Amino acid sequence: MKPILLACAAGLCWGIGELFTKSVLHTKQIGPITAITIRSTVALPILWIAYFITMHGTKSEPANWWRTADNGTLAKLILGSGLVAGAAAMIFFYTALSLGEISRIKPIAFTLAPATAVILGWLILQEPMTARKAIACVMILGGVVLLTGK
Repeated sequence: MKPILLACAAGLCWGIGELFTKSVLHTKQIGPITAITIRSTVALPILWIAYFITMHGTKSEPANWWRTADNGTLAKLILGSGLVAGAAAMIFFYTALSLGEISRIKPIAFTLAPATAVILGWLILQEPMTARKAIACVMILGGVVLLTGK
């Protein structure tokens, strides 16, 4: 149950945060790249604090991960998480948000993400693809088409 509650909290935080972001972008006083830069600048110290608490307080992760992780793991972290999800996705999303309605942009971006994760999890990570997952992906994507279509 804890992972579900944490995922719900993340979704609520993103939904609320993007409402503020869209409101700011709508003023045309700040552009998408500036908004991303401010978001990242504010988030980074908090993330470093959480990192140090985790590393030194709970010991739930290996403290010397940067020395023991293989090159493939580091490349996936840097390229996939850092560049693709961290930078490119935010640039695309914030630019879309500055141009479109939050009620259309947010559902599209945040519906494609789980559907993509399910499909790639199945194809690349060999996670099981069940009829239920496949039907759910189709329903989710169908729902976002209904929600965001003209």
